[in-house]
Amino acid sequence: MSPRAACRLETLGFHQVYDYVAGKMDWFAAGLPREGTKASTDRVGDHARSDVPTAAPDDDSGGLEARLGDWDVCVVVTDDRVVLGIVTAEVLAAADGGAVAALMWEAPTTYRPHTATEKVVAWMRERDKTHVLVTDPGGHLLGVATRSELESATASSPSGSG
Repeated sequence: MSPRAACRLETLGFHQVYDYVAGKMDWFAAGLPREGTKASTDRVGDHARSDVPTAAPDDDSGGLEARLGDWDVCVVVTDDRVVLGIVTAEVLAAADGGAVAALMWEAPTTYRPHTATEKVVAWMRERDKTHVLVTDPGGHLLGVATRSELESATASSPSGSG
């Protein structure tokens, strides 16, 4: 609601009025239902996997490679999951231990969950990327979407261009 509307509610006797600024994008980030003419648009947040490995910047990188499983990346996050960077399996394989922060690629590109999947796939193809990070408006990690899954989703959608 606008600051003016919040002020009006206070004048009507409501004493706990909050100006919620985040709005629709925060709603989408929370994975809540969408309505309207574009509600059925496939969004990158619909495909974000939250099971991606994470590490703190001060974690020791030794042994982190074993935690990757099928992933080729580990997301470096703060205690409250704000994205700081990523470390790839390739970098971990070449490292001799040490703090994760010394190995991470800082400030990776992130997408908000409401971004259309087709737009993200185009970006990934142009840059030959295998995954993208999906974050909420506060930069908190929601998950990682893989290019193969996003390409499959766009290929199967009615408006997908393949």
